Amino acid sequence: MNLPIYNIEGHETGKISLNPKIFGVKTKSWILHQVIVAQQANSRVNVAHTKTRGEVRGGGKKPWKQKGTGRARHGSIRSPLWRGGGITFGPLNTRNFKIKVNQKVKTQALMMALSEKVNEKALIILEQLSFDVIKTKNIVDLFKNLKINDKKILLSLPVKDDKIVKSARQIKKIKLTAADSLNVRELLWADTLLTTVKGVERIEKTHAANTGATQKN
Repeated sequence: MNLPIYNIEGHETGKISLNPKIFGVKTKSWILHQVIVAQQANSRVNVAHTKTRGEVRGGGKKPWKQKGTGRARHGSIRSPLWRGGGITFGPLNTRNFKIKVNQKVKTQALMMALSEKVNEKALIILEQLSFDVIKTKNIVDLFKNLKINDKKILLSLPVKDDKIVKSARQIKKIKLTAADSLNVRELLWADTLLTTVKGVERIEKTHAANTGATQKN
C-alpha cells in the first residue's frame, strides 16, 4: 500500500508504504457502530436530576387527619400527586450510561476507520509540518494548497507543537489530536485525516502489537 507524500506547497515529493494490517483492514459496520455508541455514551455528562418525594424538603407532617374531613387521604404534601412534590420516574444523575467495549474491538474499529480513510483517498500525508511563527494564515494556506480548505479536517501530530496548535485554533471545522491518541469518533467525523510521515510511523508503532490479532478477524 503506497500513498503519495506532499510538502506544504501541495506538491508530491515521494511515496510512503503503509502497513496493510493497519490501513488495509476490511470494514465491519456493526463493529464501528458498537464503538461509536460506546464512545458517545461514555462521554455523556449525566447532570439531569429530579427529586423524589424523599429528597424534596418539607412534608414531614400529615396535612390533615386520616378520617373525618371528607377529603382524600394524604400523608405528605411532598407526594408526587401534589404540586411542589417529588417526581416519579424522572431523570436521575445516579444513572450509569457507561458501555464497556473490549480493547481488542476498539483497536479493530480504529483500524477499520483508518482503512476507510485510505479507501476514500481522504488520508493526506505531509513530509513534515512546522511553522516559524504563530499565524492562522499558515494553516489556511496549507489547506488551500492541499485543496481541502472546504472540508472537516482531523490534524494528527506525532508530537505536540504549540505553534501549530495556536495557529489552528481560530479555524472552524478542524480538530487536532496526537497520532497515538486517535479515536473512531473523530475519524468518522472528519472528511480528511491530515498527518505527517512521522505521524504515520507513530500510528503504526502504537498499534503494531495488535496487528496480528486484528488481521485474523
